[in-house]
Parts: sequence; structure tokens; C-alpha cells
Amino acid sequence: MIRKIFILLTAHFLLFAVSYAQRPYSIVIKGGHVIDAKNNINELMDVAVKDNKIVRVAKNIDTAQALQVVNAKGMYVTPGLIDLHGHVFYGFDPDSYLSGGTVAVLPDQSTFRAGVTTIVDAGGAGWRSFGTFKKNIIDVSKTRVLSLLNIVGEGMRGIEKYEQNVNDMDARRTADTALAHKDYVVGFKVAHFTGSEWTPIQRGAEAGKLADMPVMIDLNSLYFSIEELFTKYLRPGDIYTHTFIQSSRGVVEPIVDLKTKRFKPFVLEAQRKGIIFDVGFGGGSFNFNQALPALKAGFYPNTMGTDIHQGSVNGAMKDQMNVLSIFYAMGMKIPDLIKASTWTPARVIKRTELGNLSEGSVADIAIISMRKGNFGFRDVAGNKYSGTQKFECEMTIRDGKVVYDLNAIAGQVRKSN
Repeated sequence: MIRKIFILLTAHFLLFAVSYAQRPYSIVIKGGHVIDAKNNINELMDVAVKDNKIVRVAKNIDTAQALQVVNAKGMYVTPGLIDLHGHVFYGFDPDSYLSGGTVAVLPDQSTFRAGVTTIVDAGGAGWRSFGTFKKNIIDVSKTRVLSLLNIVGEGMRGIEKYEQNVNDMDARRTADTALAHKDYVVGFKVAHFTGSEWTPIQRGAEAGKLADMPVMIDLNSLYFSIEELFTKYLRPGDIYTHTFIQSSRGVVEPIVDLKTKRFKPFVLEAQRKGIIFDVGFGGGSFNFNQALPALKAGFYPNTMGTDIHQGSVNGAMKDQMNVLSIFYAMGMKIPDLIKASTWTPARVIKRTELGNLSEGSVADIAIISMRKGNFGFRDVAGNKYSGTQKFECEMTIRDGKVVYDLNAIAGQVRKSN
């Protein structure tokens, strides 16, 4: 009896294997509006996947050649989104803030439902703690997790106790750690320093030069002139995050003058010279009173980083779909929003194998619908802005596998011809 069962199971496995081998595609995404900034695609196309690779983007791909068909009619099909600014170094120490503490979020619970397949942890780990971050988060997550290594060796373990320690800001050790783990580390982060000296930014910039990687700056002090930061310390490709911050405590110089309500033109000039401006919405870093005048002046963010953590995921920010919806309501075009969430961040972190649907690229894909209705959006100060359309993630495919399917748009996997 056992021998007969084994023979039957073997036969079924062989039939499935033959069927799989005979079909050139594992998944065909049918009838969606493809937006791929790298390849200048912005039209109705089908996308075919084989195993974990994009193998074809074309019109009218034969669905009979696929093991599984996804009906994307009326939806946008894009590369998997890249969140350039997240905090996913989660742990159980309540005193460790964003470096192994409970303020961070677990990636897989927060990424796929928003179409995000790659998230960059922005400074949670420093050179001392990167090994723990890799073991506990990077190595066990289905989401592709990368790191902007903090210039502070202890990382974001606590703003007052650790992140003010200039003596723990070692550019050489930070750069050496990044180069030793360059499959995962894509740059550096300087953040939360409340003093008046430029030393943290200087050492972050030094690490960036040593490793030839970008540096993300998160200011937390009015002592710093952002014009001086842009002209003296940041290189083309470096990142300024929390672009639209307007703190009630006035701790950071804003890009729109608080008295005149006018956008500061040197910010646009800095962008033209190659500095990357990231949204970095977070729990306290996005205000319509900054964003609306800036967009009206022709200034748009380069990347749509969320600054996701426990304090923002249930607040005004929510997720990357909501951030995109807010900027769409304020006037950004859909192709520009998708580019700022895919191809631009891929180039910023020098991972140009990501953020596109080129044939041969890894099959990281987001399928997004646009809901119509009456929607309200908040900033971190409680101001409201209204819109009539809202992005919603229908499906996320990571490494060729469906990892999120909101409304069951994926057809059954075919067992045989």
C-alpha cells in the first residue's frame, strides 16, 4: 500500500513538473497599465514572469502559456516600490528606540500591503549593531531589507544617551563595515544631533567618500543653515530627508519661509545640482504648509520615503500608498510618483537592478488600483487636505512569488495542460 501511494505521488509530481516545464511563464499579468520609468513604458501591456525573473513585457501575451494568470485590468503595474526611508530594526528592548527597540516595525507586516518590495532602514544600525540587525531582520525577512548605516556606532539606540556622542561617530569604522557588507549597506545616515557643531555631518560625509556611497541627512537643530548644508557639505547624490518638515518647536529650518510663506529658491538650485530630496513623512515631519507652496513653485521631491515606524504607521503617514495619494492630490502626476518610488531610489542607492521591469530583472512587482471617492488626508500637524482619488495596493509580487493579494486577482495555479 505504501509503495502504491509513493508511486501515485511520484506520478503526480512528474506530471506537474512536465506541465511546468512545458509552459514558458509561471505568471502572466494581463491587461494592466504598465509604468516603468527606466524603460519609458507608460501604456497597456502584459508582463510575464518565469520563476523569479521578468521575461517579457509586451502586448497580448498568450495566457495559455502561463501557469497562473493575474487579471490587472483597470490597474497600474509597476516595479516593486522602494521605500528609501524606513525603520525596521525591530527588537524587544523598550530602551533601544530604533536600534533593536519596539518603536521600529517588522518589515513584512508593513511593506507588501503597500506594494513595497525593498525597504531601506535609515540609520537604525551603526557599525556596532549591524551584525544583530542582519541576523534578526535582514536574513529572516521576505522583504529585501537594506541599510543606511548610522554614523553613530550604536545606531539609533536613543537620541539623548547615544546619538549625541560625537566620540562614537567613527567615519573609518562605519565605512569599513559598509564595504564589508556592501550587499546590504547602501549608504549612511546622520540624524537627531541637537548640538551646533558640524562634526556629525562632516564625519557622515567622510564615510560617504571613503565608501563611495550616499549620505542621508536628518537635521534636528536650528543651529544648522540648510543652505550651508546644501552648498558646503552635501555632494550630488546625497539625500536630505524630512524635506517638508515644519516643527512647532522650530527645531529645523524649513524650505518655505514661515513669515513670507515663500519657497526658498536655493533649495531648487540644490536639487538641480544633484542633491536628493526625500519626503521622510514620519510621525512629525510633513506639513502641508511646506509642501503646497513648494510644489506650486515647481519643486517636487525626488523620493517618497515614508519614515515608517510605530509612531507613523497608524498616524497621518500610514504607508507608501497613502503618501503617494497625498502627493497625487496635491498635483504630482502618476508616472512621476511611480518613478520617485521605483527607478529614482534604485539609482540613488546604486542598485539599478531594482526599480524596473526590464527583461531579466528580478520579478518584484506592484499592482495598484485607483479608488474614486471623497478622501481626506492629514499632515503631522493635523491639517487636512481633500482628494477624490486614492492609491490602493492590489497585489505585490516579490522574487516571482505572490506575497500579497488584496482582492484575489490571481487565478488558480494550473496543475496540467
